[in-house]
Amino acid sequence: MPMACFSILSPPHPTLTLTLLPPSHSQCGGFTVRVSVALTERLSQHHKTNSIIPSTRAAANGGGFETETAVVEKPQLKTLFQASRGYPSPFGATVRDGGVNFAISSLNALSATLCFFTLSDFQNNRVTEYVPLDPLINRTGGVWHVFLKGDFRDMLYGYKFDGKFSPLEGHYFDSSHILLDPYAKAVISRGEFGALGPDGNCWPQMAGTVPSEDDEFDWEGDLPLKYPQKDLVIYEMHVRGFTKHESSNTKFPGTYLGVVEKLDHLKELGVNCLELMPCHEFNELEYYGHNSAQGDYRVNFWGYSTINYFSPMIRYSSAGIRNCGQDGINEIKFLIKEAHKRGIEVIMDVVFNHTAEGNENGPIISFRGVDNSMYYMLAPKGEFYNYSGCGNTFNCNHPVVRQFIVDCLRYWVTEMHVDGFRFDLASIMTRSSSLWDGANVFGAPIEGDLLTTGTPLSSPPLIDLISNDPILCGVKLIAEAWDAGGLYQVGTFPHWGIWSEWNGKYRDTVRLFIKGTDGFAGAFAECLCGSPNLYQGGGRKPWHSINFVCAHDGFTLADLVTYNNKNNLSNGEDNNDGENHNNSWNCGQEGEFVSTSVKKLRKRQMRNFFLSLMVSQGVPMIYMGDEYGHTKGGNNNTYCHDNYHNYFQWDKKEESSSDFFRFCRLMTKFRQECESLGLADFPTSERLQWHGHFPGKPDWSETSRFVACTMVDSVKGEIYIAFNMSHLPFTVTLPERPGYKWEPLVDTSKPTPYDFLTPDLPGRDIAIQQYAQFLDANMYPMLSYSSIILLRIPDENL
Repeated sequence: MPMACFSILSPPHPTLTLTLLPPSHSQCGGFTVRVSVALTERLSQHHKTNSIIPSTRAAANGGGFETETAVVEKPQLKTLFQASRGYPSPFGATVRDGGVNFAISSLNALSATLCFFTLSDFQNNRVTEYVPLDPLINRTGGVWHVFLKGDFRDMLYGYKFDGKFSPLEGHYFDSSHILLDPYAKAVISRGEFGALGPDGNCWPQMAGTVPSEDDEFDWEGDLPLKYPQKDLVIYEMHVRGFTKHESSNTKFPGTYLGVVEKLDHLKELGVNCLELMPCHEFNELEYYGHNSAQGDYRVNFWGYSTINYFSPMIRYSSAGIRNCGQDGINEIKFLIKEAHKRGIEVIMDVVFNHTAEGNENGPIISFRGVDNSMYYMLAPKGEFYNYSGCGNTFNCNHPVVRQFIVDCLRYWVTEMHVDGFRFDLASIMTRSSSLWDGANVFGAPIEGDLLTTGTPLSSPPLIDLISNDPILCGVKLIAEAWDAGGLYQVGTFPHWGIWSEWNGKYRDTVRLFIKGTDGFAGAFAECLCGSPNLYQGGGRKPWHSINFVCAHDGFTLADLVTYNNKNNLSNGEDNNDGENHNNSWNCGQEGEFVSTSVKKLRKRQMRNFFLSLMVSQGVPMIYMGDEYGHTKGGNNNTYCHDNYHNYFQWDKKEESSSDFFRFCRLMTKFRQECESLGLADFPTSERLQWHGHFPGKPDWSETSRFVACTMVDSVKGEIYIAFNMSHLPFTVTLPERPGYKWEPLVDTSKPTPYDFLTPDLPGRDIAIQQYAQFLDANMYPMLSYSSIILLRIPDENL
């Protein structure tokens, strides 16, 4: 006898299926009802009270049906909270009116349930209470919301959403997952960096912290420093890497508090802006696995794979998950407050181009389970666009997503007091969203409209929204103006007059010129002027260019002059990862064990690079460790190393204090003293004159490796700067200044401390006297691969 199935619509669940089984499946010889497994699982997940499901069975004599019941055992719903309808805004969990309002956007979900954990239940993988949301009462448009009163002390929360699981349509609803609220202000999972979860799980359950009106922090009147961007000297830092090395001797190594202990180092170096590599919650165990090449374990050290954009990385705090993450929030606030006390602004490196959920094979943690088709850029059959190179692309210009990003940025400015943001792969934020076509926007295709998902937009709604936001338009906004999909916008990023850019062209040009490549004298001169070829035509200024020679991604400064080729074998990827075109030069011998003459040339080249950075118009950025010559052994992609590759080595810094570190801090100080080396506009001929081997005769030929200029300076009077990147020495003729003479200040060819002649330097007068015969003749001898700075001073002999 065949089975019979009946389906009953039962909102919010799509269907209830009853199956009549033939007598052979029943001890009584009649029909038995089997309740669909899908329904019982869903009922179990929502923790409803004990349910009585009527079942029908044929009478033993076959003359009719009798009714029995199948009982699905359910624990009784607890009454920890008093619930009411709630408010659809603001999103997230918000303390108000003696309770907490919860609101979250999920347009395509069919049902939603709030899940709560006490900290003890969470650690034992148990849900303390479920609060189902009624779509008729707790939903406004696509927003689910509820207002709860009760005891939320040490309470965590998450969501379950049900609906279609149809990857081809872009939907990944799965009520077996408890999801992070994208607006959660602290994410709790593991408490210690690198420690595995229960049973070795790298992706244990995560939950958000329920806020409390008792969550307060004493800012002690902290206010934004609001430095003009032209005056910044930026330092790119990794929080854990900065103090994790044993030589840091900090009380809390590898944490926000550890950084606080070492802020005076930045002050000594002359830094007034700290750019923190990603400090949003991420999973360092994302790539976890044994690395046979290194003999340790690969981790996601850099953190460019965000899980939650509102929560700081809790495992960068000494407190871990104590006090449900609130202590961790307070620690990063303390870092920002203490930096401000020392006159140092704090910029966050933010990764709004992709998330940790990866492609269709990645985990369902938050955005994907809340509403995948809204948060990610999808192709027509649900495939993930991958302009980030990391599996997915955040759907930045979707109306809900762009508001989410603005809300997040505002939170970090108003609640966390950060001074600005550097946007990783920012060109993705200029690409059209999955909704961006005529049929969606206007109801029908538009003739001639060729815009499809991912097309670069001339006026991206997200950039427009950020640029004109009354809060965000007053902070520093820095774009990494390219992405992994081939979109390169250095010099052309939509800017509204306030966005600056990581100037990748500056990096490449300076590297090529300093190592002595023909054909780059003119391009190098443009770099010294703040890259007017890139920014002047678009109405921007020199300070829109963030100048850098090295950053976290690529060779360190020491490795740039030590290796011709990358050495990434320790990553365990057969040296196939990382950039192949580094524009580096090993100065004649590869690796660290070389002749004394090569070592001296490398030190000279490092000084040349740093000097060029400090005398260029625009905003200089220093990478952590370059100030003492940190080496990563030629590895230009150390994203996976929680070890010496990425740790600032304080003992090496101390060794360098009288050598390269001294040179760096003196050059930084010199830049800040000079009125002419941080201009608000591009220099004109009234201030700047170009020279060659002879005054007023610059050589812009293809074979020229010499660039020199003079700058009128209201503080120093006049500065002469010259670069000889030829392999040959020569004597340069200096511009004549009647009544004045030129005095040497910097010569990178000299050994320390004579590379920078400070007024208090013992033997300074003797060092200058050695050049008297040249200077009296208005000349100066320059060695190969060297650069100099001379100051115009009154000639007392006249």
